[in-house]
Amino acid sequence: MWTMLLTALTITTQSAADSTVYRTLFLRAAPGQLLELVDLYKARMPVHEAAGEVQPLFARHSQGDQWDLMLLYPIGSLESYYASARQTRWANAAASLGYDEAAFQAQADKLTSWREELFVEGPSLATFLARNESAGFYHLEVFLALAGQRQGLLHQRVMENDYLKRIGREENLIFTRLGGAPWDLFTLGYYRNLQHYAKPSTLSAEESDRAAKAAGFEGGNTIGSYLRTFLQGHHDTLLNRVQ
Repeated sequence: MWTMLLTALTITTQSAADSTVYRTLFLRAAPGQLLELVDLYKARMPVHEAAGEVQPLFARHSQGDQWDLMLLYPIGSLESYYASARQTRWANAAASLGYDEAAFQAQADKLTSWREELFVEGPSLATFLARNESAGFYHLEVFLALAGQRQGLLHQRVMENDYLKRIGREENLIFTRLGGAPWDLFTLGYYRNLQHYAKPSTLSAEESDRAAKAAGFEGGNTIGSYLRTFLQGHHDTLLNRVQ
């Protein structure tokens, strides 16, 4: 079943050898319970390591969307994530640490007022880990395309990454939907901190315009308006990494 899902729903952004699958979890804490929910997920991190899994990117909403927390888990593939062998490794890891998974699930239910889950295809694990080494602040953009415009939306995000490289900035990582929540894709920008994100550009309008045209846009002032020709919905969120 999962192989069919992968074939039918993947919007290709890179070759299969250079991509991996991620599980994305957005959470809104119950009123007054945010810090408790953060601590609950932090306490679970050692189980990932004991089970031989990569710990998720764990980030906390700063401003933007209505949820509080994002966890982005590299899972390799849907087949391996749902395999019985993986479930056995997780159970054995939890047991070795004396960790009560059932208690975690029960407490998470009490502390969470809303959740959204999305499986996506994204960059290679090596790229994901390298980008997270020095990052502490993120700009997340989540997109829902108009009918028939998903490939166009993806192409626009690739064009915008080309533009970013041409003006000397790091490109965003692109994640495309496999299943779960309705979002078609999201992009994640990596920064050291808020000051790095807010650093003003030193490019002139003419330089920005040339870079935009070279990337395929009509000009520097049309990048945003062109993006919106593909969109049914779009949410921005700024995030701080939870250490």
